[in-house]
Amino acid sequence: MERQIRTSELLDLRHTLAADYLAGFEYPWQALPGIGEAIRRIGETLPAEEYDHPRPGVWIHKTAEVAPSAWIGESVIIGAGTQVRHGAYIRSAALVGDGAVVGNSAELKNVILFDGVQTPHYNYVGDSILGYKAHMGAGSITSNVKGDKSPVTVRCGQTLLPTGLKKFGAILGDFAEIGCNSVLNPGTVIGRHTQVYPLSMVRGVVPPGSIYKQAGEVVLRRETP
Repeated sequence: MERQIRTSELLDLRHTLAADYLAGFEYPWQALPGIGEAIRRIGETLPAEEYDHPRPGVWIHKTAEVAPSAWIGESVIIGAGTQVRHGAYIRSAALVGDGAVVGNSAELKNVILFDGVQTPHYNYVGDSILGYKAHMGAGSITSNVKGDKSPVTVRCGQTLLPTGLKKFGAILGDFAEIGCNSVLNPGTVIGRHTQVYPLSMVRGVVPPGSIYKQAGEVVLRRETP
């Protein structure tokens, strides 16, 4: 199962400006500490004719729709055709891909959102990476700090993989679907094409092509697109 949570297995790097950066890590969470610096490096390479550069460290594609009420912090890239809706709060260090949605009252911090990702309603996404066309239902969040503030581990079957990170929310593989009002606990990894039922509390690794119904009840999908 450890192979299934490697960067190359979870994420199609053709769908993010951070491809070269992420390719340097065996596991995607290893990229979390350097996201802000990577965004600034990438931003300096973006074509001025395609991206507005309203202030240092911020690049917004000219086709993106950003609501006047949205708040955008430092080290942020917003891709082509992306919607940043009313009341969105992009705190810092956020690379939001093309054709994505950051919805009303959604909050992002230290994240990479691949192309086509949707966080459309009341979502908190912190210290996380969301793969191509991943979707978070209304009210679903990533919990990025353990209650005792100890370093986060990733539970992969019976194996605990240390990350050395005190802040690590979740990794969502491409096309992952997270049900409404679900909580992804620190160190959660959701496989490609996996669906999580609404109102779930998820911890550890959920295999690709699965349906997470509740703790201890994970079944394979009949069909994986």
